[in-house]
Amino acid sequence: MELKQLMKNFLKSGRVEWIGIRTLHKEPLTEVKNVMADPKKGLDGEHYKGKSGNRHVTLIQSEDIEVVSKIQGLASINPSLLRRNLVVSGLNFNALKDCKISIGEVLLEVTGFCHPCSRMEQNLGEGGYNAM
Repeated sequence: MELKQLMKNFLKSGRVEWIGIRTLHKEPLTEVKNVMADPKKGLDGEHYKGKSGNRHVTLIQSEDIEVVSKIQGLASINPSLLRRNLVVSGLNFNALKDCKISIGEVLLEVTGFCHPCSRMEQNLGEGGYNAM
């Protein structure tokens, strides 16, 4: 099998485990059960509204949250502390760069990494930024 084919071969579909939006800048995320998406503005209710045009939705793997929990010595981490919009399980995001993925009726283009913000030290404790 050619490398190009291998890179499109996934065992299964992922699953959205959690959805959160920030209605105001630097405020905590609010968990929601579902959300509408706009191709130019991102998620409805999200303060960001695609201002830079680079990043409308942020995602994190559920499996990565488990790793960060262990690194930080925590039993669990509330996803709202991580400042990402979607927690998804069952997919390796590193393999999805420059791919398009469907979440519900929305087609997302995975453009790159969303590096942690400095608030991880406050939210997760000392070393939280590097754990992320």
